Amino acid sequence: MSPQANRHDPPMTASDNSNGTQGQITAREREILHLISQGKNNREIAAELDISVKTAETHRTNIMRKLRLHTSNELVRYALQNNLVES
Repeated sequence: MSPQANRHDPPMTASDNSNGTQGQITAREREILHLISQGKNNREIAAELDISVKTAETHRTNIMRKLRLHTSNELVRYALQNNLVES
């Protein structure tokens, strides 16, 4: 196995992508990201938005995949760095 096989790509920021990474995130995903940055879990997000917990989980997974992030902390940091939420 090559050393690069275990390497993770660094998280993308808006400046890393000339198309604008934020443009890849839907309005609903931005809403979910905002709630995540407030410390809400999938169950709380689902209740607030009147969606299923599975749908909240799917949105979170899609956001993380699109932004190449791996943890909720990275999601919050991304949201703060890109002015998607207020600190």
